[in-house]
Amino acid sequence: MSPFLGELSGTALLILLGDGVVANAVLNKTKAHNNSGWIVIAFGWAMAVYVGVFVAAPFSKAHLNPAVTLAFAFVGKLEWSNVPLYISAQILGAMAGSGFVWLSYRQHFDETPDPAAKLIVFCTAPSIRSSVNNLITEIIATFVLIFGVLYIAAPANSLGALDALPVGLLVLAIGLSLGGPTGYAINPARDLGPRIMHFLLPIRGKGKSDWSYAWVPVVGPIIGALLAAFVFKMI
Repeated sequence: MSPFLGELSGTALLILLGDGVVANAVLNKTKAHNNSGWIVIAFGWAMAVYVGVFVAAPFSKAHLNPAVTLAFAFVGKLEWSNVPLYISAQILGAMAGSGFVWLSYRQHFDETPDPAAKLIVFCTAPSIRSSVNNLITEIIATFVLIFGVLYIAAPANSLGALDALPVGLLVLAIGLSLGGPTGYAINPARDLGPRIMHFLLPIRGKGKSDWSYAWVPVVGPIIGALLAAFVFKMI
């Protein structure tokens, strides 16, 4: 499998399981509806990261996130010429994964009258809308992610088959500690790819895709990633 397919398949699994746990928690008439909450969602996303990284690792750098790709290129762990390949695979994988979530929960989308609940399955939204504050939150959360990932990826820290687990635990910690204000996108592809699918898919009563906010979970993670890479390189 090529690096492109590795990133695509890994990101598709990440979003399938990550958006899937949100769908299970918020859509009407699912087995988990009214019986799960933030901890379940955060843990589900952490395991989604673990599975996606574990699957992609043998074939690519298992970034699954443009913020990670840009940071690794900045510190010299990835050729800049490979950046467009990785990012395009990540966005396409995110679109595919969210499409499979819709297919899996299509009846439950129909049974859910709230357009906001349908949108949140696909992408993030702030608890209190403020572009500046939401952007700062995404920058800080992504800084923590990238700074941690750069150390986890160091050869001296290799755990063999468990290498993907610390990344999942890091995402769990970010979700529990910093996820409340914005839903912790910390990954431009994770938000943009599914948001595009929300716009394209024939979801009954879906409402708008909130494009006015869509730049925050793209720009914030990019800034946070580059800041983390700069600090890591300086240290």
